[in-house]
Amino acid sequence: MTAAWPDPDGDVLYVDGVTVSFDGFKALNSLSFTAEPGEMRAIIGPNGAGKTTMMDVVTGKTRPDAGQVFFKQTHDLTRMDEAAIANLGIGRKFQKPTVFENHTVFENLELALRSGRGPLESLFFRMTPERVARIDAVLATIGLSDQRSSRAGALSHGQKQWLEIGMLLIQDPELLFLDEPVAGMTDAETEQTAELLRQIAGQHSVVVVEHDMAFVRALGVKVTVLHEGSVLAEGSLDHVQNDQRVIEVYLGR
Repeated sequence: MTAAWPDPDGDVLYVDGVTVSFDGFKALNSLSFTAEPGEMRAIIGPNGAGKTTMMDVVTGKTRPDAGQVFFKQTHDLTRMDEAAIANLGIGRKFQKPTVFENHTVFENLELALRSGRGPLESLFFRMTPERVARIDAVLATIGLSDQRSSRAGALSHGQKQWLEIGMLLIQDPELLFLDEPVAGMTDAETEQTAELLRQIAGQHSVVVVEHDMAFVRALGVKVTVLHEGSVLAEGSLDHVQNDQRVIEVYLGR
């Protein structure tokens, strides 16, 4: 049976009526939202609102009890495992950076480029001038060209976050989920991260799950507020910050 599709030309991600329960607790409660190609979206909400479970469902870590999750209209993500979903072009960055600290920055990107291929391709993988140029382009995007030969373990916390974003970008995903990308960053690093994400949005759809309201404001994007597993409000940051329901359950002012 083919799912009804509200906008055949628009959505890269379509989440409709998704419910997930753990021991009777509804982590997601008929959650519905969409993301468009090239859109950057911020998702906010109190702890326990369902933000992590939402990412788990889209990336195949958790199976929903009910609802539909489609990527680019034709791929039913509820029927796919994590590896297959990653190979479709959906990347996820967790809050804590996971880089290969004993390898150089360049080598981290090379490993990510290799791992984004099938087993046979990886076995016969060879660096070519085109692949070196691809890595150099990503290094420039994430602002680490000068650190290409540095050991990843010697980078600052913020630089490690950028490197991990680069390790996703090198695989050219169409949809990126970033979980609190500026947690633990300095103000300067946070500002640079906002600029980085603005730069990559448009070429990729980017969903940012974040608590830092100043960072969300710097992104200047549409905001979705989750509460008790469903969408409470949606719109500009000013719009949701002035929503009385959001004030009561999240902003606390």
